[in-house]
Parts: sequence; C-alpha cells; structure tokens
Amino acid sequence: MDQPDHNAHTPSFWRRPAGMALATAALIAGFYLLREHWGHVLGYWPYLLLLACPLMHLMHGHGRHGNHAQPSRRTHNDQE
Repeated sequence: MDQPDHNAHTPSFWRRPAGMALATAALIAGFYLLREHWGHVLGYWPYLLLLACPLMHLMHGHGRHGNHAQPSRRTHNDQE
C-alpha cells in the first residue's frame, strides 16, 4: 500500500539551491551598491538607526507578551 509520508519535509525556498543562489547574488549586488554609494549612506545613518529600532521591535513579536505561563508561587506553608 502506498501511504503518503507525512514526515517528509520540503525545504523552504531559501534552503534550495535556487534560493541560495538568489541570496548570494543579492548580497553581492548589495555590497557593490553600498560600496559605490557609501557617502550617501553615511548622511542618512542616524535616521536608518532610528528607523531600525521600531522595525526590530515589530520583528521580535510585539504582542506576544501575554502568552507566557506564570509559574506557581510557593509559600512557606507549602514546604511539605
């Protein structure tokens, strides 16, 4: 009998050879673009840093703060 293998895991696009080639090409293009326009980037550096703060806050899962399980507190009467 042929049963589908539910444990088979297909890798994401970025783990496939085409995704890795695209990521590598993007890194190389970004390096050369940044290298040629470094003088312009330095002028906007403080603004880019300020923009990165709220973006990183959003990327780290803002809104999941209430999902943490609260540990039970033990009192001195619970020593048994």
